[in-house]
Amino acid sequence: MTHHTICALASPPGGAIAVIRLSGESTFQTLDKVFSKNIADVPANTLHYGQIVDPTVKDSESERRVVDDVIVSIYRAPHSYTGEDSAEISCHGSRYIAQRILQLLIDNGAQQAQPGEFTQRAFLNGKMDLSQAEAVADLIASNNAATHRMAISQLRGGFSHELNELREQLLHMTSLLELELDFSDQDVEFANRTTLLNLATAISQHIKQLTDSFRTGNALKNGVPVAIIGAPNVGKSTLLNTLLHDDRAIVSEIQGTTRDLIEDTIQIQGITFRFIDTAGIRRTKDHIEKMGIERSMQAAERAQIVILLSEPNVPFPDLRLTQKKPILHVINKCDQTLPSSSFLFHRDTPSQYIHISALTGDGIQLLENALVREAAIPEIAGNETIVTNMRHYEALMHAQTNLQRVLQGLGSNENHPNTTLPADLIAEDLRLVLNDLAEITGGKITSQETLNQIFSNFCVGK
Repeated sequence: MTHHTICALASPPGGAIAVIRLSGESTFQTLDKVFSKNIADVPANTLHYGQIVDPTVKDSESERRVVDDVIVSIYRAPHSYTGEDSAEISCHGSRYIAQRILQLLIDNGAQQAQPGEFTQRAFLNGKMDLSQAEAVADLIASNNAATHRMAISQLRGGFSHELNELREQLLHMTSLLELELDFSDQDVEFANRTTLLNLATAISQHIKQLTDSFRTGNALKNGVPVAIIGAPNVGKSTLLNTLLHDDRAIVSEIQGTTRDLIEDTIQIQGITFRFIDTAGIRRTKDHIEKMGIERSMQAAERAQIVILLSEPNVPFPDLRLTQKKPILHVINKCDQTLPSSSFLFHRDTPSQYIHISALTGDGIQLLENALVREAAIPEIAGNETIVTNMRHYEALMHAQTNLQRVLQGLGSNENHPNTTLPADLIAEDLRLVLNDLAEITGGKITSQETLNQIFSNFCVGK
């Protein structure tokens, strides 16, 4: 249990009402020093109207003494968000008032909360596991229905419950194997190897489903990355501005205007796309422009979808990527000149093009439909678990690697079929799998540094 009391503004600035959160064992003692009513003995889950006052000002100077009329919400341990004694002060939304109240709380024993410290305390006090704590940040950051639904499911423990079921099955396997070790001199077998193999195979398939879902989860959470690639002055920046409905990129007739990456996001048919406008690809002696072109190629490699943009009678750049991915061949400026019958491309260009005018908007709907189709985001069922967190994905991949060693140890090795390892070696690999899964929910904390990294990404007040 953390001892010092923390406070922070828990609502965004600029609203009519501001909420200041207070949590820790001295919450009520600190409040009693600045609140006009004694709340030390009031019931939990109650609201109290009164004034925040400056205790250093005499009662006779009432105008200077009263900071604001407020409502104070009382929560008592362990039935609070953090699991500690907590309170929330609802005051008027003035920046001055909120900062003045915070200053009074700090002057009377509280400390300014660090980013994510309230949620970190909730985790440390057993109010939620680590994956649920991370879902709080995802819920705040959710910007579409899909990311909101995934965050709510994880916050309510859907992912945690699924992992706990897998861990229970693995623990049962491990306990049977370790029981054999206690009777090693009697050559007994408590864990049927065929049963263990079938169970390990089923769990491995389940973990693979979770890791496979990361592509969808990452795309929904962070946006599907789309790189716009093409020769200089074919309208890449104009297309970006048209898609974003904003003059985000500089548009000029001078070739080589875009020398760095410009990135922004937009929702198309409920899917978030992260568009990257890149420098035009051409031969150049300009050192800065060369650097921009190199970054363009890197962006194409990282993107999930590539828009290869050209214009009538200008060939597409010969894009050679190391990974296969959807490439949409788009011909811009169709409002100026229609493609002629002698329009030539390199031999790898597909026969179907998307004709658009980034200037007038013609054909943009067709391009958007193609982007949604190539994103291939599946429909998500209400009870389906989707992995959205890179830390969770890495832990699951480690678990899958260790589980493959378990399967090989149980005789599923293609090179050495029916050759099983001793129970102690299989049990050790199973313990590694258990540790990997525990890393996700926080059942096994390896370092304070990991916790600090997770919660430092939260906003102050949460």
